[in-house]
Amino acid sequence: MRQIVLDTETTGLETSQDHRIIEIGCVEVINRKLTGRHYHQYINPQRKVDEGAMEVHGITDEFLADKPLFADVVEDFMAFIGDADLVIHNAPFDVGFINHELAKLPDQGAAVEDRRRIIDTLSLAKQKHPGQRNNLDALCKRYAVDNSQRELHGALLDAEILADVYLLMTGGQVSLNISDNGNSESGEVTSATGIRRLAKDRPALRVIRADDQELESHRQKLASIQSASGSCVWHDPER
Repeated sequence: MRQIVLDTETTGLETSQDHRIIEIGCVEVINRKLTGRHYHQYINPQRKVDEGAMEVHGITDEFLADKPLFADVVEDFMAFIGDADLVIHNAPFDVGFINHELAKLPDQGAAVEDRRRIIDTLSLAKQKHPGQRNNLDALCKRYAVDNSQRELHGALLDAEILADVYLLMTGGQVSLNISDNGNSESGEVTSATGIRRLAKDRPALRVIRADDQELESHRQKLASIQSASGSCVWHDPER
């Protein structure tokens, strides 16, 4: 099962005002395992970035001036996502912008959801946590996902964070399969060199063992359960 966790940044909020995509970030998950492969690309939108949007993601017109157009990167982008399920937070926003870009190109008019299942993690979060805040920062806090680097929104960073949140929200985290293949050029399919939370960078987990008094209290508790119920699968006096 191949899934792509995806995020975009844009010049503004409305495709009806011809706002455009300026950054795409994707993280690959296969059989609920982060593979370490990702796609990342900044894009020249051929228009100004709204001031309000720039305050959110910090991406300026000057920075985007020498970046490729969406038309120049669309083949690599579509090849990376393939027909995988797309995991997106507030999916209608990102899907709408991708479709807006595709509609501008010849032979690319098909909607992105036509041959892919779209999984909206915002809808999932609302079902699991009704009446609570379910933006990405709130979910990070709820599932203890490190978002300390998220001072500004960024498509690749947000996709990496969302991958952790999605796996935890739908059944738990799994191992990261790191490949040494690929390169780190922007817009290329790369290895895990840019992934936020490599296992080797994490501090060793602290192991806290029960002392003799705690072990004795545990034995006494199991004995009382055995006595009261006549059966306790954890009670073994010889241990």
